[in-house]
Amino acid sequence: MRRADKEITDKTLIDKILIEAEVVRLAMVDEGTPYLVAMNYAYVDGCLYMHSAIEGRKINILRENNNVAFQTDTDVELVLKEEACSCSTKYLSVFGTGKATFIEDKKEKVKTLDAIMTKHTGKAGFEYPEKMLEKTLIIKVQIESVTGKKSGY
Repeated sequence: MRRADKEITDKTLIDKILIEAEVVRLAMVDEGTPYLVAMNYAYVDGCLYMHSAIEGRKINILRENNNVAFQTDTDVELVLKEEACSCSTKYLSVFGTGKATFIEDKKEKVKTLDAIMTKHTGKAGFEYPEKMLEKTLIIKVQIESVTGKKSGY
C-alpha cells in the first residue's frame, strides 16, 4: 500500500469492518472483461456468504472462473471544505481476494441464510419455504488475502 499511514493491519478491526458493512462488491472476470456486483452478505468464520438465484451471469462467470476480488466499507462520510479540491472522505475499507464456491446442501443453505438474515434484520428464527430453497444458491468466498485501509480515522 502506497500510504502506510492509511493501512489497517489490525485483524480485529478488519474483521469488525467485514462484520458490520452492509454490502460487499464482488468482482469477477467474464471472458477478459471485469464484472462487478453489489450483494448483501454475512461474514462468518473467515468467509463471505452471499445468496443468489441458481442461474444468471454471475453464476455462469463463477462456474468458469472462481477467482474473485471483493471490497466493502463502513463509516463513510464526505468531509466538505470551503476550498475547491480540498474535500475528502472518511472511511474504513477492506479489499481482498479469494475463491468462490457454491453451497447447494439444504442444511448449509439454511445455516448461511440465517446468518445473512440475522445480520441484516437483527432477528433470528427464520423459516424458508422449500420452493425458495430450491431456487437459492449460496456463494461462499474463502478469503485468501485481505487488506484494510482507512482515511480520517
